[in-house]
Amino acid sequence: ACAGGNMTVTSAMSGDSQLTISISDRFVFGMQDDFQACYQNLEVQPLSYVIDMAGLVYVDSFALGLLLILRDHAGGGASVISITNCCSDVRKILSIAGFEKMFTFL
Repeated sequence: ACAGGNMTVTSAMSGDSQLTISISDRFVFGMQDDFQACYQNLEVQPLSYVIDMAGLVYVDSFALGLLLILRDHAGGGASVISITNCCSDVRKILSIAGFEKMFTFL
């Protein structure tokens, strides 16, 4: 089971051009603008991405699509995207969707 908080999407760029996007509570339809604003129109393009799912308790199919859009934006198969801090329920959804073939899980 997972413990959730308030629905938030935040991002931070590190000195080595790694963009970390943190998502908590529920990642669902309606979060598209907040999520995409984290990585679109940046002055410096990230070399790698981390999706931090600490506190995330649920993802819907729309959110899965947003992760795939991010992957395409980041370079598709050449992209470096890690997903961290998944609770077991969210990891199961991502696994069933085949995301382990497209993203690195840490």
